[in-house]
Amino acid sequence: YGRSCVENPSLFWQTPGHVTTLGHRILTSRRAAKSHDITTRVDPEQVALLIKNEWKLSHVTPLYRFRHTQLKLYSKHLGAFIIVEKQQGVAVEVGLEAGFKVTFSAVLGMAETQEDAETVFIQIHSKPLFTTDAPKVVWRGWLTCVNGDQEYLRSLPPDFVSLPLFCSSGPESLTTLVKSWFGRTFDCSFGSLCLNSTTLNWLAALWTGCHPSANIRYLKLAWNMPTEPPLDIAYTVDPQDAWELWNSIHTEDSTDDRINIEEVQRFMNGLETHLFRHFKIYLSAGTLTTVSTALGSARHDGRIKIGSSDYITTLLALLTECALMKTSF
Repeated sequence: YGRSCVENPSLFWQTPGHVTTLGHRILTSRRAAKSHDITTRVDPEQVALLIKNEWKLSHVTPLYRFRHTQLKLYSKHLGAFIIVEKQQGVAVEVGLEAGFKVTFSAVLGMAETQEDAETVFIQIHSKPLFTTDAPKVVWRGWLTCVNGDQEYLRSLPPDFVSLPLFCSSGPESLTTLVKSWFGRTFDCSFGSLCLNSTTLNWLAALWTGCHPSANIRYLKLAWNMPTEPPLDIAYTVDPQDAWELWNSIHTEDSTDDRINIEEVQRFMNGLETHLFRHFKIYLSAGTLTTVSTALGSARHDGRIKIGSSDYITTLLALLTECALMKTSF
């Protein structure tokens, strides 16, 4: 079961996209997070699907000959692909024995620039054993690009669509099948997207800066220390204390409120120094593994939760940047 159900085969390694180079840079500054009611331009029901779930992150190379106008067709073809794989003995999680339905939909309004492709949301529903039962969602996933590097996106050949950030929630067996179908159909490849300490530091600072307008409720951080045996340290900071530290470091500019990496580093150093004074532990020797507030959480292993739609653009723009940095050919 190959990609011929959608388009004529195309070997990715021979397509123009393979030789396209990434032109974006590692950003050393970015705009402070601002509250924005995204439901004014995105269907609130679709936004609700993105909130509260835990998502596993992956990065994706550009999709070859992907068309947003063909989503209904893709729904049928992915469903047929899963059926064939099951018949060939591929293990699929319990829940699809009675049948299932795949749906693709466009989440219109998530794009921030003309170069951003619209977000695509995918759901797999198990069909009920009895007609009175409602279908149950057993897997969700979405591909997105928010504020992607414009120079890079413009450099892509017309046949390529960049949706570099893939978020999935559900059984790993279904995630593997979905990725396999995308790879065969659109000549793309996936990789796990881990979040390094720099990215987590950025999120800690960006979310803390929102406290006066959003009440982040808490700032929870966790480090893994290189001891034997390994030691995990959890650190919860009062949100007002965290914000006062941040406010002493970052001075808002009314014309262009930007945050630079030096401010982020000073903020994290301040938090680490505070803990050292009390417990004599050098957190800088460890690896930051988790950042969590009421606005969202993110983990080093590439798992996130979106706690508020008002700041979703800031989070997805940062994650899009991380994904694009990983998709070099």
